[in-house]
Amino acid sequence: MRLDKYDIIYFLGIGGIGMSAQARWFIKKGLHVFGYDKTSTALTEALQAEGMQIHFNDAVDAIPALVKENKEKTLIIYTPAIPKDHAEHAYLKENGYTILKRSEVLGLLTKNYKTIAVAGTHGKTTTSSMVAHILKVADRKMVAFLGGITTNYESNLVMNGEVTDDTLVVVEADEFDRSFLKLFPEVAIVTNADPDHLDIYGDHESVITSFKDFVKQINKKGSLIIHESIDDLLTHDLKDIAKVNYSMSRGDFFAEHITSKGGFFEFDLHGFGKVQHISLGIPGFHNVENAIAAAVATHKVGVDLATIKQALTSFKGVKRRFEFILKGSNVTFVDDYAHHPTEIEAFLRSLKSMYPRKKLSVIFQPHLFTRTRDFAKGFAESLSLADELFLMDIYPARELPIEGVDSNIIFKDVTSKKKVRCSKEDLMAALGDSTLELVATVGAGDIDTFVQPIKKMLTEKYEA
Repeated sequence: MRLDKYDIIYFLGIGGIGMSAQARWFIKKGLHVFGYDKTSTALTEALQAEGMQIHFNDAVDAIPALVKENKEKTLIIYTPAIPKDHAEHAYLKENGYTILKRSEVLGLLTKNYKTIAVAGTHGKTTTSSMVAHILKVADRKMVAFLGGITTNYESNLVMNGEVTDDTLVVVEADEFDRSFLKLFPEVAIVTNADPDHLDIYGDHESVITSFKDFVKQINKKGSLIIHESIDDLLTHDLKDIAKVNYSMSRGDFFAEHITSKGGFFEFDLHGFGKVQHISLGIPGFHNVENAIAAAVATHKVGVDLATIKQALTSFKGVKRRFEFILKGSNVTFVDDYAHHPTEIEAFLRSLKSMYPRKKLSVIFQPHLFTRTRDFAKGFAESLSLADELFLMDIYPARELPIEGVDSNIIFKDVTSKKKVRCSKEDLMAALGDSTLELVATVGAGDIDTFVQPIKKMLTEKYEA
């Protein structure tokens, strides 16, 4: 299938982070881009400012006239988050439009280019953004479709130079719905293969099988960079694949002499022959490992070590990934997208190591009923690292409620010194009743809508 036969692109779910990156690509190519989404957000407002027409009511009458009048020239791209009873999707399907999933389009966009793909149930967005930043600093011709808004570029689409046959493409290889099996990368990073999306996979073994299938799709002349903890699990029966492994403390590439200066880490990186001293521009123990993987991947495609080190120092991170919202003299506020117990533990341990004398107050919004059900014990254990927990209701996203599944199945096992169950409506009041020193908002739902109100409250109460 050829994408260049289409002049009009219509996105169902254009406000999704992966969808919006593709939308930005098509509008930069000079195509007509339209979209639907459920609600208006800062991201959809940015897309509208870039020239895209977007509406927020699911109605056949709202489908743009250009789409209705030019079926053969229109490509419909949709996200699996679109509900089955979506009226516009049903109309477009019944009327014979070409309709593809986001993952299918990503596969088509990347198939003719040398691709660096980053897989893993967590760590994808930061690692792929690091890779993109290193390539841009190195002035390599590149395009990156990212799952977050990079702080350096204020976008989830990062480009450098004219798109030609030797352009490098950086993508997140998303395991949800087995989307990453549409990709055939030259270089692949696999950060982990923890259980997640069990509503799709059923069990952890099926997750592992999909990751094995992804690894098999790497170009035969390509390279695999895999976390040491899952190397044998995913590759023990694979032949004829060039691979190296990495981790914080062991493997072909590892860190030593890790120190923290002002919350940001420095370390010695082993594996390139001569030891390389790395200074990171972002906090978090887990980002030491992400930086190692990004360094190895970009070196594989010819970036010199001096440029890699320079880029890692100047990398400012990704919105909602260990993002400092307020660094006041009396209170510190950090926002993070973590929505899996392993991610939460890594984030909170890093925060506590940076501020060992401050009381840590965590506001967490669980994401998905199935994920809450499947990992309730793990959530309770990781959240218990907080001195004080404010636990919100589950954000349902694409799911309908499941009987007996709510935030209480986490709450009952949390062992923090203080814990509070709260809804969206009473969150601000609950925070106002507490004495706050180090505050973290955590979750993948719409908890981000509380970031600015919380910042305003903290500034007025503690910094005025």
